Amino acid sequence: MKAGLVGFAQSGKTTLFNALTGLHKAGTPGRAHVNLGAIKVPDPRVDALSKIVKPRKTTFAEMVFVDVAGPSGKGAGLPAESLRALAEVDAFCLVVRGFVAADGTPPDAARDLRDFDAELVLSDLDVVEKRLDRLRKEHGKTGAEYHELERLHGHLESGKALRAMRWSDAEEKEMAHFGFLSRRPLLVVVNVSEEAAAQPAPESVEVAARERTAEAIALAAPVEAEIAELDPADQPEFLQSLGLTEPARARFVRAAYKLLDSISFFTVGEDEVKAWTIRRGDRAPRAAGRIHSDLERGFVKAEVIHYGDFLAAGSEAKARHEGKLRVEGKEYVVQDGDILHVRFAV
Repeated sequence: MKAGLVGFAQSGKTTLFNALTGLHKAGTPGRAHVNLGAIKVPDPRVDALSKIVKPRKTTFAEMVFVDVAGPSGKGAGLPAESLRALAEVDAFCLVVRGFVAADGTPPDAARDLRDFDAELVLSDLDVVEKRLDRLRKEHGKTGAEYHELERLHGHLESGKALRAMRWSDAEEKEMAHFGFLSRRPLLVVVNVSEEAAAQPAPESVEVAARERTAEAIALAAPVEAEIAELDPADQPEFLQSLGLTEPARARFVRAAYKLLDSISFFTVGEDEVKAWTIRRGDRAPRAAGRIHSDLERGFVKAEVIHYGDFLAAGSEAKARHEGKLRVEGKEYVVQDGDILHVRFAV
């Protein structure tokens, strides 16, 4: 799963990227750049399972974040390299400035959100208009694709993002190959000053985000960078001094995970306790394929124990004895917190 971290110049986007990933990348003003970094998804269930099983290795789920250059200013448009990078991610995390700029310019995070969303809408409108023009030349104003694109055109021309539209499963499948940018889920991250680190996102941003079927959170990227550099033992006192109960990094990752409609399942054994990421609604063979392609190809059955049942029993053997283990087939929809053991034959 990939989330694209994007924002206007001077929003603090790259500072946040570095704080999240532990990397030390530098943004280059006026020049498109793309940085990649993976971060672990905080999950106390992994810690609890490891405490019971005591494996040789514990592995958390990971999300890949792509730091992408945004527009340099209002009306500047997205650089071509950024558009290509954004086409490869599953969702967008837009970083907007919530602090007074070095030149004294006050923040207007809601405006920055509107401007960025407008860039996505214009990009998609261009794609739709070019395809409609080609269809008219080849087939006239006929066909299911033409009429569906006409519907999208009207929506985009009104300035609205496609994520706000309801599509049937058939329409989703039909339109998927276009890779519309304004269809992607959007998380708005208001980068605030240290004094506002413990406060929620401004109401104006919350409203603008809801109007665009997006979500918003607030954090202070420089504070997060400082927390990331601290020894774990020193973090609680520092967080308390700021009025925080946990690093905003954890809230951000959970919000991004939710944004992607992702869930975790686990594999548990003496060698390793590991969390795996799948889409909500994925069936057992798809989940098995996350572990190894052979498991999906040769999937037979999955032995399933839910995390809560495993925790209550205290071991796999006892959970089996208590009848908490189920054997599920190819149509089983994996639930968040399932512990899987895959039976396969290739």
